[in-house]
Formats: sequence, structure tokens, C-alpha cells
Amino acid sequence: MALHSAPRPVILDGDPGHDDAVNILLAHASPELEVLGVSTTFGNVGLERTTRNALVTLALIGSETPVYAGADRPLLVPRLSAESVHGQTGLDGPLLPTPTRQAEALHAALFIIEAVRSRPGEVTLLPTGPLTNVALALRLAPDIAPLIRQIVWMGGSLDVGNWTPAAEFNALCDPHAAQMVFSSGVPLVMFGLNATHQAIATPERIADVRALGTDVGEVVAGLLEFFAEHHRERYGWNGGPLHDPLTCAYLLAPQLFGTQPMYVEVDTGGGPSSGRTNCDLWNLTGKTPNAEVAMTVDADGFYRLLTERLGRL
Repeated sequence: MALHSAPRPVILDGDPGHDDAVNILLAHASPELEVLGVSTTFGNVGLERTTRNALVTLALIGSETPVYAGADRPLLVPRLSAESVHGQTGLDGPLLPTPTRQAEALHAALFIIEAVRSRPGEVTLLPTGPLTNVALALRLAPDIAPLIRQIVWMGGSLDVGNWTPAAEFNALCDPHAAQMVFSSGVPLVMFGLNATHQAIATPERIADVRALGTDVGEVVAGLLEFFAEHHRERYGWNGGPLHDPLTCAYLLAPQLFGTQPMYVEVDTGGGPSSGRTNCDLWNLTGKTPNAEVAMTVDADGFYRLLTERLGRL
């Protein structure tokens, strides 16, 4: 008889957000993962809206996964938001359900601490927004750093930014938090723009999702079509990149991705390069790598996986 490993416990920490919502759906469609909770932060829109969007996404599939609201601002810098990309609600586009419940009373950072301490060495964090909640948890409870199995973060970039010439949005939102996480010693995988921009939701890929013929397929197709408009206007691309679900897909099918270990340091200087993730690709500093940086994405394989999993919901 074949032995099946237990599901991998994960916490989804994000700022939903179109691609964050798809990441939540992908995780819940994957029996390999046990979603302990969804924690929210400011980012694409304000905390109240990102928290509501997490609840909306879970209501779409009838999930009772608990939601924990966290940081409503960065540690030190002024707050940014991305309504220009995600719309005023953060999930503009399709008709969405009304959430039927509220977030838990516990702060997201405290939830992360409790979950990690209760299952030492088991819990993987999948942050897909600013790293403020994770940094707060590590600062409030330094003992959890060696207890976290892995962090797989969508943020940063090996090369250029998307919010400034140097910085990717999630890193720029709270560069000090990002630097704290990169210097924590927790095993870390970074999915930056250089990787996520390889995973474009083209009209053909969106059509495959809609062809599922389900409520979830229709909603996701609508989300992706709205998300595409910004990227067509700014970059001239034939769709928008699905940044955040690559973190979940990495746990499900690591063979779809190529990574390279390197030392990464986040610029916190406040100048024009603030928020840049300086990736030592050629080991010029001689410093020990502190992250696996995603380099290649099998986009066709990723979209096949995503579409198949969404079809289960």
C-alpha cells in the first residue's frame, strides 16, 4: 500500500488583491496543503478591504478557514496602495459574494506565533504582500525563527522594479520588514518579478479557466480579465502575470521552477533605490546565501496545474 504524507501546514499571509485571491483558491483546492489560516495586511488596498477580500474569497468556496487581520501600515515608511492596479475594492471585476462572517479577534502576527509554536518545524508561511506581519511575529517572538519550516514570499526582483525603477511593490511597501525577514535565518524562497513576469494569464489561459464551467472558474476568469487591463496599458502585454499563486504552486510542483541560492539584501536607505532587493547573483560579496531566488517558471505547466486545481472547487 502506498504511503501518503500528511498535508503540509501553511499560513497564507497577503493583501488580496486579484492574484492573492487566486492563491487562496489554489491552496484550498490542494489536498497536499493544510491551510491553518489566512492573515491579512495592508498593501494592494487598505487592511479593512484586504481582510474583507479574504473573507469574500473564502465565501466563494464555502470555506470556514479563519482570517486574521494584521498590520494596517508599514513599520517606518508611509503607506502605499495599488488601487490603480486592483481597483477601489482590491477585487474589482467579477460579481463576488458577500462575506458571511468576520475576521478573528487575534492579530495576525500573534496568530503566526501561536501556529508556529504549536507545530514546531512544520509550518510554512506563504506571504504574498508586504512582510510586515511576518516581521512583527519574528520581532515579538524571536524564538519562532528556527521553528518555521520555510517562507515562500512573492516579492522583490532580481532586476527591475514595478513601482519604482528599482523596487517591486511588496518590498517597497515595507522595506524594513523585508530586510528583517531576509536576515532572520529562516529558509526563504523569493518569487520576484523576474520569475512572476514569466507567468502571463493570456486570453487563451483565461479561456481555459472559464471553460471549467463553474462559479469559481467564472469568477477567476473575471478577476484575470480585469487584472490584465493595467498590464496591457503599462507594459503592452497580452495579459497580467499571476504573481502570488506561484508561491503555492512551488510547494505543489517544485519541478516547475528553477531557483538559485544567493545573498539578498533589501535597500532601506530611503533614496531612489529604497525597497530594491539586491540579489548577489554572482556571489560578489562572498556572503552566505540567505534565499533561494526563483529564476525560471514553466508557465504552461503552472497554468495546467492551476486550471486543474480550480476545477476541483
